[in-house]
Amino acid sequence: MSQPEQKLLLENHPHLRLVFGDGSVAQVGELARELGATKALLVTDPGIVVAGHSARVNDLLESAGIGVTVFDRSKENPTTACVDDCVSMARDAGIDFIIGLGGGSSMDTAKGCNFILTNGGEMKDYWGIGKASEPMLPSIMIPTTAGTGSECQSFALISDNATHQKMACGDPKAMAKVAILDPELTLSQPPRVTACTGIDAIAHAVETAVTRKRNETSLKYSRAAFQMMLENFSRVLESPDDLEARGQMLLGAAYAGTAIEHSMLGAAHSAANPLTAHFDVIHGQAVGMMLPHVVRFNAADETIADGYAALVKDTAVASSNGTLSAEALAQAMEALLDSANLPRDLTAFGVDAVQLDVLSKEAAQQWTASFNPRDITAADFTGLYQKAFAS
Repeated sequence: MSQPEQKLLLENHPHLRLVFGDGSVAQVGELARELGATKALLVTDPGIVVAGHSARVNDLLESAGIGVTVFDRSKENPTTACVDDCVSMARDAGIDFIIGLGGGSSMDTAKGCNFILTNGGEMKDYWGIGKASEPMLPSIMIPTTAGTGSECQSFALISDNATHQKMACGDPKAMAKVAILDPELTLSQPPRVTACTGIDAIAHAVETAVTRKRNETSLKYSRAAFQMMLENFSRVLESPDDLEARGQMLLGAAYAGTAIEHSMLGAAHSAANPLTAHFDVIHGQAVGMMLPHVVRFNAADETIADGYAALVKDTAVASSNGTLSAEALAQAMEALLDSANLPRDLTAFGVDAVQLDVLSKEAAQQWTASFNPRDITAADFTGLYQKAFAS
């Protein structure tokens, strides 16, 4: 990573140490020991175990003299039940350090565990920002996908088992002490995972650029992330072993994650969550499918349209047709979905129009909807879903 890039990423994360580069995961044992770890909880998922990453990190920690307990049952879109299982294992092991290894689900599970293990109660007690009163355990986050950017966020996104509501539980104390970005760890991703996580990361850059909470800091990260990932997404799909491109996607996802920390997300994520809860649509696929329609909806406001235009300035989106417009952005997002062979029509996932009322009501209740730059109602979400039937 160049010095300017590292400065950009770290200037608003004064307590986060970033370690970036091929093979950088080899430093995990030394880094954990420096932070005082003696008994670490390694939170991961079955796919990461099969890929061999979990065993490698386990060995590196043990070689540094650190005891390891492995929780390898993280699930996509982690639930309160999953977090409770993780907490139970952590308590029995008497751990003093947490490592999240995997995609956003593993890292969110690790952070969720940290909340309850150190502060008690239930996940819903921490829904919102800054509700943890007690110190939390130090942690290291190691992403194996270029997707959520969770390694650079203090939020754990956990779904309530009963209501399916996705709760964003954030607190500065939940921020990792170290984030290790090792492009080599992303080589094990199946092509579909690479596509879905990459689309999700790009959507983060797009949504954070226009939210109600957007600010000078978030915009800096949103624009850098968008340009970086737009230039490298197709490269990764076409050449999966291209480590330089994978590194740029991983860094771009971290930039976009940093933007989320400062500005939150919008209606595309609100519309995506019910699709995942009810129809098991992969999160990145759901977000990517809804994003072009949300861009067009938001762009009815001229100020927001200007924000999208600023995002695409000096990127391939603008140079392809010479215009700076929200419509060019929406079309570019659709083209990315097509290039990744990701469907753009809800019928591909068994969604029936009679279910739109339920989906729309749940979408309007999502926390991220409140940050969308344009006011949006359940009726508006119905209109967005209807457009996604004709894509």
